[in-house]
Amino acid sequence: MTPLAVLIGIIMGSAVTISIGLAMVLAVFLMMGGEYPALSREYGSLLTSFGLFLTLAFISSYAFLGVLRQTPWRWYAQAATWLTIGLLTFHYWPK
Repeated sequence: MTPLAVLIGIIMGSAVTISIGLAMVLAVFLMMGGEYPALSREYGSLLTSFGLFLTLAFISSYAFLGVLRQTPWRWYAQAATWLTIGLLTFHYWPK
């Protein structure tokens, strides 16, 4: 396994784990939303975060498979992974 595959594997695993955690929080928000109206204010940002990390999880998974299988499209998947990380950085950077 190449160092690039290890790095993308770490990114993929982290993105999948964060996505699962956000999905669990989303499920709790949906169940408890009627009892706690303050949760509804956070619903939009939670969905945005879930969508961004789920996108990173899918893209980095394809990049990981591409690197492992040495496919010709692996560099495009790598570029998409790094662009998504840049988008996440831009989204969470303090304004």
